[in-house]
Order: sequence, then C-alpha cells, then structure tokens
Amino acid sequence: MLDDRKLAVLRAIVRDYVSTMEPVGSKSLVDRHHLDVSPATIRNDMAVLEEQGYITQPHTSAGRIPTDKGYRLFVDRLSGIKPLSAAERRAIETFLAGAYDLDDVVLRTVRLLAQLTRQVALVQYPSLTRSAVRHIELVPMAPQRLLLVLITDSGRVEQRAVELPEPIEEPAVAHLRAILNACLDGRRLSEAESVVAELPERVQPGDRHNAAAVFSMILDTLVERHDERVVVSGAANLTPADFSQGLREVLESLEEQVVLMRLLGESADEAAVTVTIGAENRVEGLRSMSLVATAYGGTGEQALARLGVIGPTRMDYPTAIGAVRTVARYVSQILAGS
Repeated sequence: MLDDRKLAVLRAIVRDYVSTMEPVGSKSLVDRHHLDVSPATIRNDMAVLEEQGYITQPHTSAGRIPTDKGYRLFVDRLSGIKPLSAAERRAIETFLAGAYDLDDVVLRTVRLLAQLTRQVALVQYPSLTRSAVRHIELVPMAPQRLLLVLITDSGRVEQRAVELPEPIEEPAVAHLRAILNACLDGRRLSEAESVVAELPERVQPGDRHNAAAVFSMILDTLVERHDERVVVSGAANLTPADFSQGLREVLESLEEQVVLMRLLGESADEAAVTVTIGAENRVEGLRSMSLVATAYGGTGEQALARLGVIGPTRMDYPTAIGAVRTVARYVSQILAGS
C-alpha cells in the first residue's frame, strides 16, 4: 500500500502526462503542484513508485510516465468524477431528446460521447432478445394483407407486411390485435416463441389460417432476428503518437463488429461504470487502450445494451467516467419514455 503522499505524487504524474504527453520530472511536479515537500523527497517517492511498477522511465534521462498498474491505482482511488456543468447537462438532454426514433438516438449518442470525451465512442444497439413488447398494432392494407407494427420498450419499431391466405374483416383484425397485446404486452422478446405457440387456441377456428400467418411473422421478427451491432464514432480523435505499435492495428480492430461486441460484453458489472485498462483488455489489437463503459436502457441484468468510450491509456479518466455515466442515464430516460 502507498501512503497518501506517494498517491498524491502518482495522481500528479498521471494528470500531467495526460495533459502534456511528456514524461514528468520531479522539478515539474514541485513547480506545478502544491506537494509541500522538496524535490529530493519527490525523487525518492518516484523511485518507490517505479520500483513497485506504478511508473516507468521511457528512456534514459527522461521523466516518468504511468504504467497500466499506475493508471489502475489512479482510477481505483479516484477522489471524484469530473461533473458536467449544468449547461453541458442541459445541452445533452436537449440534443438527445430531439431524436425521433431509436436509430437517431443511437447516432446522436455516439456522436455526443465522442465530442464530450475526445475519444472513440461505442454504442451497442439494444438487443431485440433483451427488449420487451410495448404494443402490437395490426393495420389492414388490403383484404388479404396486414401491416404488423411491433413497438418495444427499447424504442424499436419493427414493421412487417403480412400476406394472408384468406380475406379478413375488421372485427377479426380487432380480435387478433387484442389477443396479441393481452398475451405479449410486457413480455420479454426471448419469451415470445413459447407464448405465441399457445395463441392459436385463443382464436376462432375460422380465423386460424390468417392468425397463423400473423403469428409466423411475429416469430420471424422477434425470435429469428438478432440485430446486435455497435456504432462507432470519433476514430479521428486517435493520434499515432499514443500507439508505439502503430495506429493501423487499432483501427482495424475497431472495424470488426465481433471484436466490439466482445469488448463491451467483457466489461463485467452491468450496474456500474467499468474501466478496463491496457493489458487488462483481452482483445489483442486493443491492449494499448482503455475502455470506459456502462449499461443503459434498464438496470442490472435487465439492461438493454452498453455504451462507452475507448482511447489510449493516457486518457482523462475522470472526464470519461463522468460523461459515460451521464449520457447513459439520459439515454435510459429517453428510451423509458419513448
């Protein structure tokens, strides 16, 4: 365990290196920070921090820079998250509230996170299998054609045209609509197959052929479709200077949907903002980066998806954590009220 003074020295080194990208020396620490000790004492503290693996010297006669272990201690011992100003919070709320559908919510969110943090933003689309049915509408389009409209609690709107084997009258449409909403409203989409399998018994025998076509379309929409993907914004915020092995491998990894889904899926705690630093990241091409992520659209195991930012380990963690937490809260509120 480090004493308070050595922790203060480590915090100062992290903050200076994040802001300047220059190795930090003892003299600059004394000049910039009110540590109330001599440069010799600071040098001794830096020697202990280096011996214990929290900082390192990139080359001879240089100052020191944080290691992954140093960033981890810095994050774990953060005394506070940088709060967004009232003006920033109002701007976020106004910007996100202007979205007109789920696609627009996701696109606005990813652009907003990239702008607030100056990192690469990642927003996972809510999984259909994690969503619940909010309402089902059946709209007659022709004697043997219906428009199936399914609205989920994540704000998704799925529309499908259903070709019917027989003409259908409005009373039969209304009856079928009532059955669907009574049985599926509030149900998780992962439960849809078992629920829909029991619905034919609730339909009048003469309407069962048409009902079967509607039920089949619901199963195609809810059960067979797994539209899980991650939207990315802010790759231009990355600079080659932050990556000793080059930027190309990082950019290639960020283009792979499987990699991004795995990356967000490995940030364990659904209920909190998680920070994965450097080598803690199991994605080979992204081990020089840190991920700050959290869930949105629900709580705990009921969360719909995840969002976050990824950037070099030389990241402004207090700002990133504050922005990710705040944006996730606003997106959750918007989806809950959609």
